[in-house]
Amino acid sequence: MKSYRKELWFELSERRALRNITHDIEACLEESGVREGLCLVNAMHITASVFINDDESGLHEDFERWLERLAPEKPHSQYAHNRTGEDNADAHLKRTIMGREVVVAVSSGKLDFGPWEQIFYGEFDGLRRKRVLVKIIGD
Repeated sequence: MKSYRKELWFELSERRALRNITHDIEACLEESGVREGLCLVNAMHITASVFINDDESGLHEDFERWLERLAPEKPHSQYAHNRTGEDNADAHLKRTIMGREVVVAVSSGKLDFGPWEQIFYGEFDGLRRKRVLVKIIGD
């Protein structure tokens, strides 16, 4: 069995943004040489997310509005976490909602997706470097 590990680093210029990282993960899979197995992709920061969904701009706008209704950024004073001097309690909650990681089957050297599925990095407290772990195992 082969095992592959790589860290991808992102520094988005906005506090909140979604980035399609499917091509980055496909490049990792190619580099790994794994033809049959599993690919784990997870955000290594507690205010960022990795998830699978459709790459459609209207849906991305819907995510932003929905998440902001569920965990509004402001007022910062509404969150006990922010009493520690932080201002990112909403980002922690958004990450919990959107998830930490995805696992995708690898079949015949390709990510085994359903229709329209893509992998996204969700940033909820950006403006600094953060990493995503890619771990691929298989033959």
